[in-house]
Amino acid sequence: MMSVPGEFGDGEVDGALSEYLRGEAGEPTGRYVLTLADDVVGDANAMRATCQSLAGVSNVVESRELSEGAAELQELTESEAVLYPTLGLAVVASAEDRLEALSTAAAEDERIEAVEPELMVHALQQPGVIATEYLRGYRDAASALYEHANGGAAGVAVEAAPLFADTAAFTWGLQAVRADTSRFSGQGVPVAILDTGFTMLHPDFAGRRITSRSFVTNQAPDDGHGHGTHCTGTTSGPQRPPGGTRRYGIAHNDNIFIGKVLDNQGSGTDGQILAGIEWAVNNHCRVISMSLGANVPTVSAAYEAAGRRALANNCLIIAAAGNNADRAHGSFGFVGRPANSPSIMAVGAVDSQLDIANFSARSNPVVGGQVDIVGPGVNVYSSWKMPDRYKTISGTSMATPHVAGCAALWAQATGMGGAALYALLIRSARRLPISSVDVGAGLVQAPQ
Repeated sequence: MMSVPGEFGDGEVDGALSEYLRGEAGEPTGRYVLTLADDVVGDANAMRATCQSLAGVSNVVESRELSEGAAELQELTESEAVLYPTLGLAVVASAEDRLEALSTAAAEDERIEAVEPELMVHALQQPGVIATEYLRGYRDAASALYEHANGGAAGVAVEAAPLFADTAAFTWGLQAVRADTSRFSGQGVPVAILDTGFTMLHPDFAGRRITSRSFVTNQAPDDGHGHGTHCTGTTSGPQRPPGGTRRYGIAHNDNIFIGKVLDNQGSGTDGQILAGIEWAVNNHCRVISMSLGANVPTVSAAYEAAGRRALANNCLIIAAAGNNADRAHGSFGFVGRPANSPSIMAVGAVDSQLDIANFSARSNPVVGGQVDIVGPGVNVYSSWKMPDRYKTISGTSMATPHVAGCAALWAQATGMGGAALYALLIRSARRLPISSVDVGAGLVQAPQ
């Protein structure tokens, strides 16, 4: 079901929250995701027996048995089922003689809570993105009309000063969330970024502790796209970038875990994302940042189980709400998967004037579908793949790592994790004069 960053230049909207290729249902991979009951969570033998009770399933492996860089696409195809014991999930290969057994099991076997098709999406340009020039023209025309109506010089456009702006020292986003004045650094807090990987030889991260794992066929954790490097820069970039540029990273002393769950074109599957979550939780990550998703309004049982069981393991999953709105044309979008899961924190985006971003999705009227919090997501400067080194892009993908970075600071400051950390982020957010259906509790804030 997962996500897809598009590669866009300065001022354009990142396309990480894509649409399914064939409407809401998306493109199936030919496999199914099983959500198993709490009774068997953590018991690999019981989970294996549950899968083997399905017709034709005999070759069952655990996710940790999958070799680096081949998970989910090659070895999962060869295996009939892959187990994620910590999350209580399994991905089962499809066969015509197995579909009836899956349907029966979902209805009759108490060990199986839900069966869903595993889906895959591809990178598509975000629909409905309004050209920057159009927005400037609309703004200038409105300003001119206002000046004329109030006795000012007709035709003179008034440029509103931003509430925040990048300086030589800090990005506007770090200032807005108060990371620039925080005395915390995320020291020792393990933070996982599940995305397109990371540019391992990026000079700004020389000497940093980075643990990496690829879940993509024949691709190393290194980022061939740029999106994952940008998100990692915001969560974990250095306190003093060696290139002499402004500081763009929040938790500059955290322990970075890079899970490559999207390929170099920005595509992935449910199985890859779930494998990354399982790996991060098993490595005791306190925060998981996922700037990925899909424009599907219904809640996935598998992602809700993953979010709930991560919380039980003292880990908070933070995900992008979605870029499917076009507010200038009256379309407010909706929070998509996996952010619409009740146990996963959904992040919307605001601009430097703390207005809701044109593309940022509105709350979805399903249980868990609300926007929980917002972060800086317009014209965000951060690291990028080499040789570019840095890039400025926009999206709820950019807002999400601001929240994840602040979560790492709070985890250091308080020792909290899981549901307690979730509640603390909500409680400490800066309230905004915008409806909660758009911004939730408000703008994330760093501890001081």
